[in-house]
Amino acid sequence: MTRPAGLLELSLGSMLRLDQQEWAVAAIEPQFSRVLLRPTKGEPQWRTIRWLAHHPDCQPVPEAPTMPKGVHHLTTWGDLTEYQRSVVRLRAAHLNEVETGFRSGDPHHPAPGEPRPAYDPTRTTLGQRRKAKVTELAGLNGQEAKLLGLDQISERTLKRMAAKCDERGALGCADGRWMRASQGRHSITEEIREAIFAARAESLRRSKMTMMARSVLIRQYVAEKFGPQVEVPSYRTLREVWLEWFGPGGARQRYARSAAAVDTGRVYPVVHRPGQIVALDTTPLPVKVRERMFGDPVTARLTLALDLYTHSAVAFRLTLVSETSVDVAMLLRDVMLPLPMREGWGPEMEWPYPGVPAQVVAEFAGHAVAGLPFFAPETVTTDHGSPFKNHDLVDAQRVLGCNILPARVLRPTDKQAVERAFGALRSLLFEELPGYTGVDVADRGVDPEADAVLTLAQMERTIARWIVQVWQNRKLGEHAPAWGPGEEHSPNTLFAAAMEQGGFALQIPKPELYYQVLPAHYVKIPNRRGVKIAGLWYDGPALGPYRGKPSGRGGQHKDRWVIHRERRDRRTAFFQDPKSPAVWHELRWNGLPPEGEIPAFSDKTVEELLHQARARGLSPRSDAELLPVLLELLGGLIPVDQWHTQQPKQQRTSRARQTAQADAARQDRQPSPRSPDVPAEVVPLAWPQQARQAAEEIDAERRRRREAVVTSPPQPPPLLHDALRRKSIFLIPDDDDDEASPAQPEHGEPSP
Repeated sequence: MTRPAGLLELSLGSMLRLDQQEWAVAAIEPQFSRVLLRPTKGEPQWRTIRWLAHHPDCQPVPEAPTMPKGVHHLTTWGDLTEYQRSVVRLRAAHLNEVETGFRSGDPHHPAPGEPRPAYDPTRTTLGQRRKAKVTELAGLNGQEAKLLGLDQISERTLKRMAAKCDERGALGCADGRWMRASQGRHSITEEIREAIFAARAESLRRSKMTMMARSVLIRQYVAEKFGPQVEVPSYRTLREVWLEWFGPGGARQRYARSAAAVDTGRVYPVVHRPGQIVALDTTPLPVKVRERMFGDPVTARLTLALDLYTHSAVAFRLTLVSETSVDVAMLLRDVMLPLPMREGWGPEMEWPYPGVPAQVVAEFAGHAVAGLPFFAPETVTTDHGSPFKNHDLVDAQRVLGCNILPARVLRPTDKQAVERAFGALRSLLFEELPGYTGVDVADRGVDPEADAVLTLAQMERTIARWIVQVWQNRKLGEHAPAWGPGEEHSPNTLFAAAMEQGGFALQIPKPELYYQVLPAHYVKIPNRRGVKIAGLWYDGPALGPYRGKPSGRGGQHKDRWVIHRERRDRRTAFFQDPKSPAVWHELRWNGLPPEGEIPAFSDKTVEELLHQARARGLSPRSDAELLPVLLELLGGLIPVDQWHTQQPKQQRTSRARQTAQADAARQDRQPSPRSPDVPAEVVPLAWPQQARQAAEEIDAERRRRREAVVTSPPQPPPLLHDALRRKSIFLIPDDDDDEASPAQPEHGEPSP
């Protein structure tokens, strides 16, 4: 026999389900082992506990979710109105006079005329002072005493108030009826609740509806399911309940359906230290910039990292192309690095935080540090873009020691802080700059491209200075911390408070971190050609001692060597010296001219290069033969007589993007020991020099191939009439050309 759960805990008011009907326990008679069950409809019935225990359908009805017993919300000073606070102060003054003889409660600061004779603590006891206070309050005007809530006070009431004040201070004098616990809406019964959720599910399937149409659905559901005798609340009540349960519903209907289908749970992390959660997002820069002083106006992309605890803009990046996994990794590296002081920045922008002197931070960093927090991020919240899901970034987060977690699907509140920061940047800075494009096309000016005067480098310096000088010192109204809700803070003051509470870890990453976060390739080192990385061959003197030798590595990449690739600038790769792990060597692409310069190019250009080579049927033995194709892709094969024409804008923009990527890669690279045989940094060429270089290199390559094929100097071809004279059979030879005839014998001599 299976005993139904909950029967041993029967109490008055508990609910049981019998024969598909709910019964309430109305009475219990233990001496007769029976209970009185009252159904929702019908007459009550007496049943024995034995009958209930053997009933196959008997089960307890789960209770509705209510406030747990014993949970009481304590009144705080902010819960009271200004009038209620005044009443509490007057009550507390009367109580202080009873307890101490002084209305302020401090004998060292008495008011004029205190202590009064009836309340002098040196002449009266506490009981006498309580009786005197009851007599005094009884003599007050009835209306005045009623407004103070002291019209029916007694000695016992004064004792209770004194006990509460010992526990809660002046709030012990507050009237408990002011903050009475809410009992919910009595008009929202179980039938109405079921109808509201049914109307909610139906309204999600349909097109967007007004609240009036939803209320009609609720009334229809109640009338058809429960009958017309069930009373439905008014439209105003239904509207208030709908807003409490489901929110205002301002989202698009398609997004609302998708969000309702995703069960994301109700997990809300509490951020209580800097670096615990850093939000990362990218947006198009709403200001047209130029890639150089006289270049074309282009649209850049702004990537921002925002600390959710202090709301500090700890790092940002401007790129002319969509961000890649390398850009994201370098941005997280910037969060860990102190921002150096730049030319023109005054002493007010230096490191201002207490506890760690600026000189100490400058000694660790190697340069003067600006007033911007830096720390190792613990968790990074991003969107669902492909750069944030790349496997290279997964390896980078292991090196950086942080967790990169995408935001929940259709939950913009996970990154609302950084979205709000973008709006603040737009309204406080970008709107004031020339070339501002507005929120959308309808708000755009006449010609923002013509108004663009700032270069990409100038825009980067402007944003950096604005963040350090304005954003970090701007008052945050609604972002006050939980421990100081009424205080005023800025990102700098919040970071300083965090340093006082939990300290500050002065950890600055080593320069080798730049190379470690780059994508890694596991390859072998042949004896002659170097190493092949993503379609191109790289070589350098640093590979000499390791050519043709295994690395000794185990596991999946057994006996392979690790080469790191810079996706933004494919002219070089990087090799870590096994004998000196702190030394990184640059490996040059084999196709680079030993004495010339070559423009920067990225992974995208390499893909186009290899595609063009395959399309032309080339099978080069070395990367030097790919150089003409690369130069044609970079600058275009333009004859000399056409140099005065302009290059198409699309090609100029692409060229500017690759140059900007190469500049960013060069700035990220920290100075490191390298071999003196490695040539200096290659300078990107502008388009006219690039086109001229392309033509010269291609002519030189063709000349070299012709000279390698021809072994002797070429002879001029014979004239046409000479060839005809040699081949004609009717040509009469000249006398000079004929050979001399043999001598005739003289007369009388015999012939031979």
